[in-house]
Amino acid sequence: MTADPAKKKQAGKVVRGLARDYADAECALVHDSPFQLLVATVLSAQCTDERVNIVTKDLFGKYPTAADLAPVPVKKIEKIVQSAGFFRTKAKNIKALSQSLMKNHDGQVPQDLDILVKLPGVGRKTANVVLGTAFGLPTGVVVDTHVSRLSKRLGLTEQTDPVKIEQDLIQLLPRKEWIDYSHRLIHHGRRVCKARKPLCEECGFKQLCPRIGVET
Repeated sequence: MTADPAKKKQAGKVVRGLARDYADAECALVHDSPFQLLVATVLSAQCTDERVNIVTKDLFGKYPTAADLAPVPVKKIEKIVQSAGFFRTKAKNIKALSQSLMKNHDGQVPQDLDILVKLPGVGRKTANVVLGTAFGLPTGVVVDTHVSRLSKRLGLTEQTDPVKIEQDLIQLLPRKEWIDYSHRLIHHGRRVCKARKPLCEECGFKQLCPRIGVET
């Protein structure tokens, strides 16, 4: 599959603009270890990062490692993560992945995409977040709601499925930019290119953005 030359050129402009405007952008999930980032990312499904950070401050204050969390009763985990939504499923997955890490990986998060996605509650997006942010391994492009929306708005993809959007972005972006692209675009989506009322006149991309899907 060959990337569209026009889209590749556009992607290059976007990457340079993001590096200019959001050079210091980092993952918004507060964590002190790869394990904590893994748990926080599981909790972040259909939940804001702000809420996750509130929940994990309590959770990691009590149980900072897989060894600490693995023996904790699910009901106790549920009570702590309840405000993160879908708390029963998330609590069950957090306990199960902690137990799996203890049983099979000495309590450490493996640096392998194929192994990570087999852990309870861990999909490709979560695995990419952990491998990219915690280990600096560009195994893919993290496609959350901001990355999906803005990549379409900027004319880099017409896809709606996150997996297909990631495939498009992998073709368009240099591998060394895969990690930073997502962090920076998420910051841009929160601060400027908002879903309902994007601040186009304040945007550093206004000269190159086709504003796809933006109501005028």
